Amino acid sequence: MKKSLFLLMALVLMVTLVVAGCGGSQPQSDAQKTPGKMRIGVIVKALNGDYWKTVEAGAKAAGEKYGADVTVLGPSAETNVTEQISMIEDQITKKVNALVVAPSQPPSAIPAFNKAKAAKIPVILLDTDAKWDDKVSFVGTGNYNAGKLGGEYLAKNLVHKKGAKVLILRGALGDPTHDERANGFIEAIKAAGLEVAAVQPANSERAMAVTVMENVLQSQLPFDAVFCTNEEMALGAVKALETAGKNIPVLGFDGSPDTLASIAAGQLNATIAQSPFNMGFKSVEAAIKAAKGEKVDKRIDTGTEIVNKDNVKQVQEEVKKLVDKYTSNS
Repeated sequence: MKKSLFLLMALVLMVTLVVAGCGGSQPQSDAQKTPGKMRIGVIVKALNGDYWKTVEAGAKAAGEKYGADVTVLGPSAETNVTEQISMIEDQITKKVNALVVAPSQPPSAIPAFNKAKAAKIPVILLDTDAKWDDKVSFVGTGNYNAGKLGGEYLAKNLVHKKGAKVLILRGALGDPTHDERANGFIEAIKAAGLEVAAVQPANSERAMAVTVMENVLQSQLPFDAVFCTNEEMALGAVKALETAGKNIPVLGFDGSPDTLASIAAGQLNATIAQSPFNMGFKSVEAAIKAAKGEKVDKRIDTGTEIVNKDNVKQVQEEVKKLVDKYTSNS
């Protein structure tokens, strides 16, 4: 399976950020911003993992291409909803030209979105959609269909008996992205004759996933496979299962250097790979167009693919070539 250019770019940027030891974004002060440049505020769910750092990189790349000042902000954890809303409101107060937001709890963010509308600031939703009619566009993965893709893959390739039970570790309750991924996955495995053992929230955090898995194992709940609605939880699940000496297949969601390495080492079985770089780039590109009054598609799907032991080496080799090219030109 050939990988899309933007998926590879996403992986490239994640590897580059890890090698460089990149931390969270340091927003520019007003004095540092270039006078006359369009200003785009990007607020993600957190900046504590490779996924969101790669969204940040894509956003910054779009800003560089189109000559805009892009500020990327995010709370310390995806569960810090109040902190995220404060960041949105602060960007409105600073009168940015457009906003890009990945809302952790969309219903809670709608009052802030309405403030942006009142201030005539267009809003692009990134990664997670919201039932808000005034958004300019949603940019991200078709999460329900991606979940179905994962469920079909797991049923066909990772478990081979009717009635097998799948444990699901998901992100924070109320996050529609994780709702959609889990629901699409559940539809697919039920259609294939598999069952859901349990659905446990692990808040998209690796350490919490380890704890949840340990608790599930201690409870002796029977399950034959694990699906995690993001990569951090998948890697945590793998760690807990390895420590317990259990050989149970795990399917993740997102795609990152750590994920690829785990698949290549025969630990994580597969992942539903997104393109976070593409999400960041396309969302800022759409925000710039909206701020200029140009037409923007209402939905921009950035795509997903399965990466497993059969294609992970190819992906890693292609990524290495692009990394070498990227670092040589930096």
